[in-house]
Amino acid sequence: IAECRKNIKNHLATPIPNFSRGSALFGYIGIDTIIEQMRKKTMKTGFDFNIMVVGQSGLGKSTLVNTLFKSQVSRRSTSWSRDEKIPKTVEIKSVSHVIEEGGVKMKLTVIDTPGFGDQINNENCWEPISKYINEQYEKFLKEEVNIARKKRIPDTRVHCCLYFISPTGHSLRQLDIEFMKHLSRVVNIIPVIAKSDTLTLDEKTEFKQKVRKELEACGIECYPQKEFDEDMEDKSDNDKIREAMPFAVVGSDKEYQANAKRILGRKTPWGVVEVENPNHCEFSLLRDFMIRSHLQDLKEVTHNIHYETYRAKRLNDNGGLHPISSSGQDTQESNL
Repeated sequence: IAECRKNIKNHLATPIPNFSRGSALFGYIGIDTIIEQMRKKTMKTGFDFNIMVVGQSGLGKSTLVNTLFKSQVSRRSTSWSRDEKIPKTVEIKSVSHVIEEGGVKMKLTVIDTPGFGDQINNENCWEPISKYINEQYEKFLKEEVNIARKKRIPDTRVHCCLYFISPTGHSLRQLDIEFMKHLSRVVNIIPVIAKSDTLTLDEKTEFKQKVRKELEACGIECYPQKEFDEDMEDKSDNDKIREAMPFAVVGSDKEYQANAKRILGRKTPWGVVEVENPNHCEFSLLRDFMIRSHLQDLKEVTHNIHYETYRAKRLNDNGGLHPISSSGQDTQESNL
């Protein structure tokens, strides 16, 4: 017994190794290279970003998207040709381009909605858009539940919807309210005031305040939503963005000479409206927010919030089984 007590005492007296000093003792491990490994892998695969533009014809939707990405990435449709009829209902047209900058490749898909708000009777004209958004979620869900899944599922889900508001200076139309009310819960909506150079500074400030009040009164939360703020830093940054919404923007793909340099702008009889000048419009604020600081978050909110909500509802309605497929082969796989 005395010998056992002695052994226990010696064991307890043995110093415990200090693992915090282990890295110093044994040298560099290389955990910090994980970020570089992830960067190399994503550089090889590239990125997908799908943006939808919604608004009446003539508000400069295509021009603004081209200005955002400094490429001809959108359908040119500022006016209808004589041989082309205005669509009787909302049509969905998408154009994809691969943009490369600094070795980073991004597949950009622009989804246009010609015919939206252009008819005398615009009742339920948001339904084709809602249907399209849900169809992309369904397509992604079907790929996920397959037994033999693809290594990389093609992502056609809408990550961002730019909603163009007419620069009336008065208030939102009922169509604007109904659209954002129905779709703000299934897609990230960012409202913008199109062709804001048609408003004076006072008119622009007053119009932005009216729009914010109307959205709040109708319970419409645009991106970034308050409930998705992860910490105080996010909240502080997003509060500044929410206070600036809707962004009063001007788009142009034409260059002019101003102040001894070439700038993107719109020429008027009294001067040139500089698109990227924050004193002239909020285009640079929109671009920095949507591309330089929140692009990845737009994708994550789409996947983790909007898609997960659709997925949970879809599987719950189907008894937790595979989605109902239209083709017999898919049905057979679901039964298996």
